[in-house]
Amino acid sequence: MALTLYVDTARWRAHQHSVIQQFPGIVPVCKGNGYGFGHERLAEEAARIGTDMLAVGTTYEAARMKDYFSGDLLVLTPFRRGEEPVPLPDRVIRSVSSLDGAYGLAGARVVVEVMSSMKRHGVSPEDLPQLHNAIESVRLEGFAIHLPLDRTDGMDAVEEVIGWMDRLRAARLPLHTMYVSHLKAEELGRLQQQFPQTRFRARIGTRLWLGDHDSTEYRGAVLDVTRVSKGDRFGYRQQKVASDGHLVVVAGGTSHGVGLEAPKALHGVMPRAKGVARAGLATVNRNLSPFVWAGKQRWFAEPPHMQVSLLFVPGDVQAPQVGDELVAYLRHTTTQFDRLVDR
Repeated sequence: MALTLYVDTARWRAHQHSVIQQFPGIVPVCKGNGYGFGHERLAEEAARIGTDMLAVGTTYEAARMKDYFSGDLLVLTPFRRGEEPVPLPDRVIRSVSSLDGAYGLAGARVVVEVMSSMKRHGVSPEDLPQLHNAIESVRLEGFAIHLPLDRTDGMDAVEEVIGWMDRLRAARLPLHTMYVSHLKAEELGRLQQQFPQTRFRARIGTRLWLGDHDSTEYRGAVLDVTRVSKGDRFGYRQQKVASDGHLVVVAGGTSHGVGLEAPKALHGVMPRAKGVARAGLATVNRNLSPFVWAGKQRWFAEPPHMQVSLLFVPGDVQAPQVGDELVAYLRHTTTQFDRLVDR
């Protein structure tokens, strides 16, 4: 009995193909938990589509991925002096976002990140006059810019990249390759047309692996079903059942990522009102689970356990049977499945 990720493999790969067609020279990203699929599986998919490079989050991920992927590995987290050294092959390319970082990687293959409107990390325009000396001792693979997802001020993403291209060109820095993130296909096309001597390579993870939501589905197996009456005590904290119904034990708990939720940026009155309502319910131990039965998400009877969750199904709803599987709406990037099934 398991929490299972079912993948409609043909559909999933058809979506990958559509993204690859839109972004020539794509650099697939495999970081974190492998977007819910795992590093090994995404390495296999990257090899299948024939990419020469895979982007990973950290040097620790690169150390694992080198055994699964034979091409170049681009580490997205910038190098910092004093970081723990991790033995890596020469096909690993490091990102740097400072002059000091470039000086500290003599002889290494390097991509220089520039500071975008993300304001996360990157060299600044003021660094460019000194960047020539800093990159003399490295093998420069290109520059990179990581752009924001939303642009509430209406600023054009292409114009932001063009601004940096002009700065780099004015500083007489080599512009053979520019790695970009969070651009649309037509935006990438505009850049390639304006700068034909530069190869633009889109680093894409979410859109590539998770862009077709209907190609994947999580399901948790029902392990036990117990009838309860109003007032019965149950669970770790021995709370009382509020009404007649069934307690349903389903595979999927905190070790799988069930119950984890990343903070959301809320825009507009309605999303904020819903957020306030959810917070209010949580204060009286009413938390909606990601598991669906009889067409509705069911409430947690109590907070999820390590490997299972305890749900409450009211008495006027037919209870599931042991062995049934409940669809679960889970976030791929925070979920660890027990098994993956291609179908």
